[in-house]
Amino acid sequence: MPPFYLGIDMGSAYSKGLLLEGDRIVAAYACPSGGDFRVTAGKIREELLSSGRTRKQDVLCTVATGYGSKMVPFADTTVTDLSAHARGVNRLCPTARTVVDAGDLYSKVFRMDDKGNLHSFLLSGKCAGGSARALTVIAKVLHLKVEELGDLSLKSTKRVEFSTGCAVFAESEAVSRIAEGVAKEDLLAGLNRALAAQLNALAERLGIERDYALVGGGARNAGLVKAIEDLVGFEILVPPDPHMTAALGAAVIAAEGGRP
Repeated sequence: MPPFYLGIDMGSAYSKGLLLEGDRIVAAYACPSGGDFRVTAGKIREELLSSGRTRKQDVLCTVATGYGSKMVPFADTTVTDLSAHARGVNRLCPTARTVVDAGDLYSKVFRMDDKGNLHSFLLSGKCAGGSARALTVIAKVLHLKVEELGDLSLKSTKRVEFSTGCAVFAESEAVSRIAEGVAKEDLLAGLNRALAAQLNALAERLGIERDYALVGGGARNAGLVKAIEDLVGFEILVPPDPHMTAALGAAVIAAEGGRP
């Protein structure tokens, strides 16, 4: 039986885990991070082992990454989320050289080589306007699920221009526009455009080398993907389950001995 390897990505809002058998993905799981990272990490491991019909002692190495990685008591080692993302993206999109992670807490852009080795990176500011948190804020205002935002925004015929990049003020602006009778899809198209502009500006500061990939929770928003493509003028790469790339990368690193 090939050895098993576990990767866990403890994000600020959502945590993810992935189990490899050799180099084959046998189980993946994601859930809200909640208020206790230790409990959540344990839950993720149990779910993965159950799905993969695996015992704890069969897991040769566990690598944790992300905001709460230090709170994973059974991890053999921890790595930065940038290193994990790079390795995960390289596994799924080997031609990618520039990667934007539209995360919940903040966004990141990095450059890597054909082996998935990290070369350079930039982080967004702490303002949620430059991260996928802005989508969560607006979803609440519109009484929608976050996963509904992308497809709805693509139905827009008259995109609203947001005058601010701050999520707090964007929320106030959204409430005002809804009161004026603006269609939800037009509002969302405007938000996706504003977020895309901030993400792409971050990428341009680092220097865009193709292929260009988008990962993180924001990459599940088809409207945001299209908004970025409209700005750059070419098709970008979005791997399958783009919110899972750091967990995959952590598992790959575990399979390689626990060092990025």
